[in-house]
Amino acid sequence: MTLAQDAAAAEARAHPRLESVYRPRHALDLRRTVGMLRRGPGDPTMVFDGPVIWRAVRTERCPATLALRVVGDEVRISAWGDGAAEAVDLVPALCGADDDASGFDPSLHPLIAEAARRAPGVRLARTGEVFDALACAILEQKVTGLEAFRAWRLLVTKHGRRAPGPTPRPMSVAPTVDEWRRIPSWEWHRAGVQPPQSKTIVRVAARGEGLTRALLAAPTGDDRDRVLTSLPGVGLWTSAETRLRALGDPDAVSVGDYHLAHEVGYALTGHRTDDPGMLRLLAPWAGHRQRVIRLIFASGVSEPRRGPRLTPADHRRR
Repeated sequence: MTLAQDAAAAEARAHPRLESVYRPRHALDLRRTVGMLRRGPGDPTMVFDGPVIWRAVRTERCPATLALRVVGDEVRISAWGDGAAEAVDLVPALCGADDDASGFDPSLHPLIAEAARRAPGVRLARTGEVFDALACAILEQKVTGLEAFRAWRLLVTKHGRRAPGPTPRPMSVAPTVDEWRRIPSWEWHRAGVQPPQSKTIVRVAARGEGLTRALLAAPTGDDRDRVLTSLPGVGLWTSAETRLRALGDPDAVSVGDYHLAHEVGYALTGHRTDDPGMLRLLAPWAGHRQRVIRLIFASGVSEPRRGPRLTPADHRRR
């Protein structure tokens, strides 16, 4: 037996595998539903390994790892860690079981109608991980995706916990609220995070679980925005990004995004638009605007790139 095989066998003995099956009552495109939660190809909390999606999660008791794959009309689930049973219970929400499309009319625009017909399995995932989603969104403020994904990878890998199980590469569970709060200033700097963003995450962490309870209790999108934007350093864009990842909010719209208004305008009219124009275009689907945005992405229609990409800045040298 090789060293790698010895290590795999030891890992299997330390963390027995729990098997389960989820049978969705709706069409499901697992990659487009759960995969949209991945923050870049190096995300330590999520790995695509062929048809299998690996996700490191933090349950109420301890870290756990999920491996999900579709076989026929089933989602086969493997889970590892002391929190494996709790992690399995999260799978339906991850796969969009809570996503209610009642009242959504794709026929209001031919592109949306065609996208809904061709991609019926696009669902809105709900993680319930409010602070993780909020911290990730704050890291993405006013920087390129490459910068934000790098910061997320470095911070989670160093300050999170090793995910259990025979993962295809080393994976980590995101830090707890207290662990985020205790990250020292030089570690933020080494990860390339600017002081306004790091200070915002630390301030938000001081609110702890009270923030999560307040957000989950908020009945509407506007109420959720009020909870989140009451925090210094959190605006409507950050609120929307948090709502759509943590809560699977079907109406969240990331106003202020660098590209989103252009893409929505181009898909629906053939011309780019600004944020007010995007909101006017999406108004007929009030209550399902995020669903329309996801279908636009699924359609493959995208505004041609005409200019150079924004160059990532290395804030560690300042």
